[in-house]
Amino acid sequence: MHTSSKVSTNLLIEKLSMVLWVSLATLLNACSTETEQQAPEAIAKANNPSQAPETAQRDNRPPNLRNNTATQTDGPPELYPATVPPIAENEVAIADEGEWRILKSNGISEHNTGPFPNDGNPNTISEQTKTFRVPANPKLASQITERGFDFGLAVNGVPFDPGAGEFYRGDPRLGWQYDALSGALDLGFDENHAHVQPTGKYHYHGLPTLLMKDLNVSADQHSPLVGWAADGFPIYALYGYKDGKAVNSGVVEMTPSYRLKAGNRPGGEEPDGTYDGTFVRDYEYVAGAGSLDECNGRMTITPEFPEGTYAYFLTKDFPFVPRCFKGTPSQDFAKRGGPGGPDRPGPPGGRPGGPRPGSRPEPDGEPSALVFKE
Repeated sequence: MHTSSKVSTNLLIEKLSMVLWVSLATLLNACSTETEQQAPEAIAKANNPSQAPETAQRDNRPPNLRNNTATQTDGPPELYPATVPPIAENEVAIADEGEWRILKSNGISEHNTGPFPNDGNPNTISEQTKTFRVPANPKLASQITERGFDFGLAVNGVPFDPGAGEFYRGDPRLGWQYDALSGALDLGFDENHAHVQPTGKYHYHGLPTLLMKDLNVSADQHSPLVGWAADGFPIYALYGYKDGKAVNSGVVEMTPSYRLKAGNRPGGEEPDGTYDGTFVRDYEYVAGAGSLDECNGRMTITPEFPEGTYAYFLTKDFPFVPRCFKGTPSQDFAKRGGPGGPDRPGPPGGRPGGPRPGSRPEPDGEPSALVFKE
């Protein structure tokens, strides 16, 4: 009996030891997993302290999108001074080859940029290797294309990409995409209204201030050529002829035809508050309200096209950079994953590329600057 009790006691001790070891291993593994999952949430919360800390898995948000909850803006974003010299020599080549215009660029501007990374943008500028082909003699299409593409390339080889991959509660399905330049979110823009994607791509969301200075854009004369849109039509900044058919009609500032909606947003699962420009859907197109059409362009003569052309204009007010195309955009400007942006579903039927500002937008824009890594 004494020997049997001793054996039973030893077996019991061995079993308890095994249970303790298994429990300790499970606890250590759980702590490691929790730490990994909290990292992107901590970054997102630091940029928007008011947001809830739920992960995309817990609240059914698409992966890699931040759970933004801001519904009003205090005004335009604060811009970082462009005091940092280019990281490399600017390389850009634009040449016509038959029916095509070939644009090649390393994506590095000649002008200074802001500091990157910064508090609102953790990404570092890097050289790109890009070649785009657009029609040398573009034609107006039978219908507008509205989403799924970078807008175009500036003459210095830096892309125009006005959309932001930021949505209310991180859910594109709700249809409330933040306007990048509303100031509601800190996205770390410099004085060129530009910042950097996780891929290292420096790109403009609005007026390229220092490029315009280099090009001598002035209210006294028609804007020089600022860039080429993805459909091949030219891009100008701010100023054009008062009468698009007459050089001697004087020069005026071009104005968009988008206006803020009146009243309040619906609330509930969707954002509340007044339509103040925080979201793209806060705006609606009002034909004739400005000098430009729904794609921020018009038919006009220009110094480069004395016989006339369709031309896009960058403007001081929304949409800043055009959000749709009157021609057929080159697939070289298509966002990775097709219409809708990187790895996101394209829009449903209707206008190619989805709705314009003022209607329900589909996912589009650049990857979320803080949590999306390619």
